[in-house]
Amino acid sequence: MKLCTTSSDSAVDRRAARASRPLPEPALAYFPNARSVLSDRDPGAAGTLRGGVEDARAYARGMAMAPEPHGHVPVLLDRCVELLEPALTRQSADGTGAVLVDATLGAGGHAERFLTQFPGLRLIGLDRDPDALWIAGERLAPFGDRVMLVRTRYDGLEGVLAETGYWASKVDGILFDLGVSSMQLDRTERGFSYSADAPLDMRMDPDATLTAAEVVNTYDEKALTRALREFGEERFAGRIAAHIVRRRARQPFATTGDLVELLYQAIPAPARRTGGHPAKRTFQALRIVVNGELDSLRAALPAALAALVPGGRIVVMSYQSLEDRIVKQAFTAATASRTPPDLPVELPGHEPAFVALTRGAERAAPAEVELNPRSASVRLRALEKVRGSA
Repeated sequence: MKLCTTSSDSAVDRRAARASRPLPEPALAYFPNARSVLSDRDPGAAGTLRGGVEDARAYARGMAMAPEPHGHVPVLLDRCVELLEPALTRQSADGTGAVLVDATLGAGGHAERFLTQFPGLRLIGLDRDPDALWIAGERLAPFGDRVMLVRTRYDGLEGVLAETGYWASKVDGILFDLGVSSMQLDRTERGFSYSADAPLDMRMDPDATLTAAEVVNTYDEKALTRALREFGEERFAGRIAAHIVRRRARQPFATTGDLVELLYQAIPAPARRTGGHPAKRTFQALRIVVNGELDSLRAALPAALAALVPGGRIVVMSYQSLEDRIVKQAFTAATASRTPPDLPVELPGHEPAFVALTRGAERAAPAEVELNPRSASVRLRALEKVRGSA
């Protein structure tokens, strides 16, 4: 396995040292089902990294040995394989000669399935999170030099492919599993979850400079309102921003509990009783701002479509409407004819470069949602490249 990343054992140790702590009693009013930081999605995830790199290794080994059920169940796994298999087996039934790019590697669950099912397949895995790369690297180590892992955001795809030589002379399949991963949500110390108290961080790349705390403590009221409205689709954006500005004048925000307490005060009680947790939209907006997720996606999709060879396929799974809207727009443009609409026949060379493999966005079946609640909000779209060059 080739690993192109800047992560290190010492970096893992530093992050592991930020051990999650029991919730302070005042926070329990806002986290009524929580008495500790352990997540019901993955009972071991929040605690297993407390002891440093050895525990990280043990956690990774446990994931590799027992991919299901361990709390990080890959979403729509069988459907992803079904959609990508024709592209990966065009040359050989075992995937020999084919390259798959997993642009959102995470814990490596999707990657492991593809490498196992297609023993000749080569895979390039991308992720900005060094913890994810470490865990996926342990999990995918048995596949040896068929795997290359690169620490980068997925909008770095074009540069990665340009630098990987023979690996990326052609790309047959690309997979995106967008949004925050279950692993990141379950690591309470990362600050992504509103269900437990933790530092107000939300960085997918722990070496990035911008944190959620900096956003809520330094953005002016107008910028906060715009971010909450555009990226969280929060109808009380202005009200929340005003409350944030008044509160931080007395004391800066430091933890997720600080922010959740403020949101319970800012959002009217009738609104808090509907539409899920009242912090959901604000946390989504802050996460998107901190990680530049939508801009990254807008840049990554054209590069991914261009990288595919004819017969290659792309599958994208999104989990909220803003992401899915970007994917839908990019895919609609890719499948559109360039012939002027007033002409009665298709002009040669103006045919669409891609065809859709799904009718709209596919959703997870109720049986999968019951086993894997994260799949409840998934929207899957897929295309096949029918003409053009890589």
